[in-house]
Amino acid sequence: MTHPGPTDSASRLGVIILGAGASSRMGQPKLLLPWNGTTIIGHLIRQWQALGATQISVVCRSNDEPLLAELERLGFPRENRILNPQPERGMFSSIQCAAHWPGWQPDLTSWAIVLGDQPHLHSETLQKLLAFHARHSIAICQPSHEGHAGHPVLLPRSAFEQLQNTGAQTLKTFLKQNDAAKVKCPVTDSGLALDLDTPEDYKRATSNTSGT
Repeated sequence: MTHPGPTDSASRLGVIILGAGASSRMGQPKLLLPWNGTTIIGHLIRQWQALGATQISVVCRSNDEPLLAELERLGFPRENRILNPQPERGMFSSIQCAAHWPGWQPDLTSWAIVLGDQPHLHSETLQKLLAFHARHSIAICQPSHEGHAGHPVLLPRSAFEQLQNTGAQTLKTFLKQNDAAKVKCPVTDSGLALDLDTPEDYKRATSNTSGT
């Protein structure tokens, strides 16, 4: 299936792909696993490019030579790579690195926080989320399947900038404490509940990739 074309709702969107995890349960680097004719990281970058994101960044561990080499192979610009010097502090530390990063284009109005282990999400799901966020542009938006919210999380500029000085230790706590309105976008994509943490997860996800 082809990707949906760029949409106006993504015209000033910054995308943060979180890629600084250790992949300890997978036993090998998740983002370098084959996916849809490329690697998982290659697919995610291509997917968000097709969705019309204005700027895409990848948060990496500073010493992750295999991932950095793959980004070189993909031609992903060095100036859009964000290095997390302390990835052992967890996912939220990567999000805060992105919030403090000075390389964002100044005209961005919202940011998508994208997990590196959900390449199986359908592009139609993401396009629906972007269109939903365009109608709720000052709110924090999340996709929701069967009542459970997931990723990507879309933050308006006001909420994104508050990440720099928050006392929260996790994204969940930050979202709960933030004053911005929170809205959920209902989707039918059951992949929202699946993260590629183990080889079994990867096998399960690759059994049906036609919609991504």
